[in-house]
Amino acid sequence: MAALVAAEGSFGPASRSCKVPQETLLKLLEGLTRPALQPPLQPQLASLVGGPEETAQEGGVGTRPGPSSALPSLSIGMDSCVIPLRHGGLSLVQTTDFFYPLVEDPYMMGRIACANVLSDLYAMGITECDNMLMLLSVSQSMSEKEREKVTPLMIKGFRDAAEEGGTAVTGGQTVVNPWIIIGGVATVVCQQNEFIMPDSAVVGDVLVLTKPLGTQVAANAHQWLDNPEKWNKIKMVVSREEVELAYQEAMFNMATLNRTAAGLMHTFNAHAATDITGFGILGHSQNLAKQQKNEVSFVIHNLPIIAKMAAISKASGRFGLLQGTSAETSGGLLICLPREQAARFCSEIKSSKYGEGHQAWIVGIVEKGNRTARIIDKPRVIEVLPRGATAATTAAALAPDNSNAAAEPSL
Repeated sequence: MAALVAAEGSFGPASRSCKVPQETLLKLLEGLTRPALQPPLQPQLASLVGGPEETAQEGGVGTRPGPSSALPSLSIGMDSCVIPLRHGGLSLVQTTDFFYPLVEDPYMMGRIACANVLSDLYAMGITECDNMLMLLSVSQSMSEKEREKVTPLMIKGFRDAAEEGGTAVTGGQTVVNPWIIIGGVATVVCQQNEFIMPDSAVVGDVLVLTKPLGTQVAANAHQWLDNPEKWNKIKMVVSREEVELAYQEAMFNMATLNRTAAGLMHTFNAHAATDITGFGILGHSQNLAKQQKNEVSFVIHNLPIIAKMAAISKASGRFGLLQGTSAETSGGLLICLPREQAARFCSEIKSSKYGEGHQAWIVGIVEKGNRTARIIDKPRVIEVLPRGATAATTAAALAPDNSNAAAEPSL
């Protein structure tokens, strides 16, 4: 049953067949704008659109007239929409997302889908979700036996991740479709002090990333184990064992909620954040930079990457991992923090009191500029070792020729 899920994954973020180009998507979203209700931030319409796996629009359509319109609002294309409500200084924060499977395990795919939906709330420092809906498409290519096996596992994974996030799935929509699709809607009503608007970075801030990059590369490399033509392109730089370990690490990271990082954004006075998904770290950094009130730019110097994925990206001539354009699914938060707080944030998130698997790295700086973002020509690659790596694989991953930060071939 799992093999069918993996086959369907070839339609998802692991390939590029569902990717809507960023410029095209922003233009399409303009058609949803209601001029009479444009919020204060409308000049940056759709500046924080989610990744290519997020084919549905994520934002709202503006503010309500009246006293509530003085509250902050975000519109179409942001990580989440923020809609001021009529009552008592409250705002509705909501996001939606769905995509195709990219891992073999149906249960883990359900967890990843839920984590990816919730991540848009977490990117705004919101730690509580009031309600979730699940969107599910069951493939008509599956036999009845396969549906009965795979579908409940995906639903259970989604539900378990929602419960881990302190919320529940109360409904949704299920259809039969040529492809397997899973996603959902996350909604919360909150006060202004419960969320952090993604627009207040200042010169001197540093950029912190809370998950390693390379999930798309790991998912593809795992599929290539059974494709001799593609495996031959990368087998000189990576072993089968290393691919398996990287795939497991990527799956674990994608299924991990960004909830802890969201809570620590308040503790350490974060100024702005976004989550890294389908447009890669560079695309989402650029989107976040465009949203800033101050005249700043982001410069990325370090790229934490799952071990060996940079070498695979270079050897295959695909992905653009070192250029920052490789898609991620349920990636980490990219957070603008005061310089004096960043190291403490990175140390705190690794504390055992938050459970296993939380990491963070300082990856760049905020400098004076014109609201752009860039990666330096030769970024430092930080090889992030998978859990379970042996001494031999650890030594190989840290070898100088495998951590070379030279630029990859352009796509």
